[in-house]
Amino acid sequence: MKNLQPKEAYAWLQAHPDALFVDVRMEIESLYVGRPPGVVNVPWYEYPDLQPDADKFAQTVAREATGKDQPLLLLCRSGQRTLAAGNALEAAGFTNVQHVVHGFEGDLDEDFKRSRLSGWRFEGLPWEQM
Repeated sequence: MKNLQPKEAYAWLQAHPDALFVDVRMEIESLYVGRPPGVVNVPWYEYPDLQPDADKFAQTVAREATGKDQPLLLLCRSGQRTLAAGNALEAAGFTNVQHVVHGFEGDLDEDFKRSRLSGWRFEGLPWEQM
């Protein structure tokens, strides 16, 4: 799995128009916190269980993808869930997986707030909110 900083990830998406951009956050996070345009939401885990099911996740991504060699870019809140999700996809046979380091909202600052230090939104990249 390749680690891409947010601006690198955006440039990578522009260079790979055939890529599948996957938001692995829970649907409610993606809708209310915001998300990049064109991203497909496939949660790594969902409420109320909050427990990942790697096989189910990989099967769902496989249904969205054109094949296991399609370029994939994964995004979550802070870049942690995408590591586990990406590992699950690679274990399931996906061969071209990237993830966004720092995710959509980035790291916590000294006041325990996000989007102030790093992340997709902090970098001013395109996003939308419900």
